[in-house]
Amino acid sequence: MSTDISPDQKPGYRGLANVPLALEPLNRKDFTSDQEVRWCPGCGDYAILAAFQGLMPELGITRENTVIISGIGCSSRFPYYVDSYGMHSIHGRAPAIATGVASSRPDLGVWVVTGDGDALSIGGNHLIHAMRRNVNMTIMLFNNRIYGLTKGQYSPTSEIGKVTKSSPMGSLDTPFNPVSLALGAEAAFVARTIDSDRQHLTAVLKAAASRRGTKLIEIYQNCPIFNDGAFDAIKGPEADEAVIKLEHGQPITFGTQGSRGVVIRPDGSLDIAEVAEVGIENVLVHDAHRQDPGLAFQLSRLTDAGRLLRTPIGVFRDVERPAYDDLAREQLNLARGDESSDRDGALQELLFGKDTWTVR
Repeated sequence: MSTDISPDQKPGYRGLANVPLALEPLNRKDFTSDQEVRWCPGCGDYAILAAFQGLMPELGITRENTVIISGIGCSSRFPYYVDSYGMHSIHGRAPAIATGVASSRPDLGVWVVTGDGDALSIGGNHLIHAMRRNVNMTIMLFNNRIYGLTKGQYSPTSEIGKVTKSSPMGSLDTPFNPVSLALGAEAAFVARTIDSDRQHLTAVLKAAASRRGTKLIEIYQNCPIFNDGAFDAIKGPEADEAVIKLEHGQPITFGTQGSRGVVIRPDGSLDIAEVAEVGIENVLVHDAHRQDPGLAFQLSRLTDAGRLLRTPIGVFRDVERPAYDDLAREQLNLARGDESSDRDGALQELLFGKDTWTVR
């Protein structure tokens, strides 16, 4: 999978430009805490944690400059298991707290760990506004399509008809597609990966770390207790027939030896066709850097929310946008009248301008 990182560039440099890099080589043990990892046997969270701890030494960022903010849920235990700074915060509010951290401390690499219930239900507004603002943080959204910590209720990503403790006759809710939601919120970097594909998961995390702004990564994550096998269609022997791997600059093909491809219909919508019939030259070439998110949104809609028979994974969108916290600091410097500003005393002007009064 291409990450568009030049060979002489550290993966963490662009995304975390103000973060000091470690002077000595790091290893996975440096990011492993002394806490007992307490997830259910077989939980996909173990694989995600291992991939994260394996990637961090490659980025070269010290533990002291790494912060992990989580909300509530099984995934939100993540900060306990990484030897860095972190906070197990409030249900759904991790992006809001991370916004404060990123805005006040440009020298920190900020990661948000959340689940489909935490992020998309009570935390929905915080998530979409963090992406809209483009705050410099990487959001890992663990999607197991169920509420695991509270013992198996249907979640905002559960498929229609899902029978659970809270929907004994089947869920009636239309599920969120997190990638579609992120693209609709104008997120600059949007990706999807799978817990069991270590190579792909690591590549996506590395690509996200090299970018500045908000990065949303949906990670399909199996819950062996309350929703086991939810992603079997894209993990089993028939996975090649269901998984559509997106690579920037490459034709979007899948199936046995790339026998099928994504094409654009005359009406502008996307469809699946046999490559032998339409020709490889007519297969859509993926452009993750396209400014208009419309085509990426259409790709996200190929996902079957029920059986996942067609599931694109990879980086859907990766464009340059100014980061909110960078702009806020520039504005603050301007208001303070720093030496770099051409408006000395601007802060005093705001404090004692025409819109102030004295109370006697």
